[in-house]
Amino acid sequence: MSAVISVIIPANNEAAYIGQCLAAVLDSDPVRGYAIELIVVANGCTDSTVKVARRYEMPARERGWVLKVLELAEGSKIKALNAGDAAAIGRYRLYLDADVRISPPLLGQLVAELATDRPRYATGTPQIAQSDSRLTQLYARFWQSVPFNRSHAPGFGLFAVNVAGRARWAEYPAVIADDTFVRLHFAPSERVQVAARYTWPMVEGLARLVRVRRRQDKGTREIAERFPDLMQNEDKARPDILALAKADPAGFAVYALVALMVRMSQPFAGREWSRGR
Repeated sequence: MSAVISVIIPANNEAAYIGQCLAAVLDSDPVRGYAIELIVVANGCTDSTVKVARRYEMPARERGWVLKVLELAEGSKIKALNAGDAAAIGRYRLYLDADVRISPPLLGQLVAELATDRPRYATGTPQIAQSDSRLTQLYARFWQSVPFNRSHAPGFGLFAVNVAGRARWAEYPAVIADDTFVRLHFAPSERVQVAARYTWPMVEGLARLVRVRRRQDKGTREIAERFPDLMQNEDKARPDILALAKADPAGFAVYALVALMVRMSQPFAGREWSRGR
């Protein structure tokens, strides 16, 4: 009997993205010896996310895969992750944002790295989707140059774990930064970044960039405050801002503007869970 890989995709009002996400996964190169189950967890959706996702049930069956679409009334990524885990039967778990598109070789490369009895965390090589907004293009260009995004296996938008790795935590806790929470359960030596790429979109426009950056910063602080023991696995280098600014002054100007607006708005910001689109 084939081993199973579970691909868990939380989706909150992702009708514009979920089709491309599922199509890309279904276009994956064959992974010999493994069956694939796709689990879309539509949470709090008021658009056609569920309808679009279910269009891919037949293409999944034609590949010999299984596609499950779960519906939750509440819009909560954490509850969606936990519901997906509860429904999953796979030996390996791939957690995938609904707006991410993977390349055909990625799934097989992840599985090759997860095939060990030792705890293992694996991700692909991210690339930022082309933005419509010039301001977002500049921000994204500089953002990709900061040390975290050039570090080993940052895993934003996509990460996978094996059985021993998934045993590191029980249910997902109610945190903003679920990807950081998982990544920091693994020492740098236990994290792997494969060569295959995945495409991750950045939000468009200044207001959305500020909203998302504020949420990201808040999520990082929350992990440090609630799970201080995990911080021993953090391997972020301190950025040489002056050198980065000299290399890309226009990108730095936009990046600094977003950071300044985040700092100015912090006292007025509530708890934010959406990606800000």
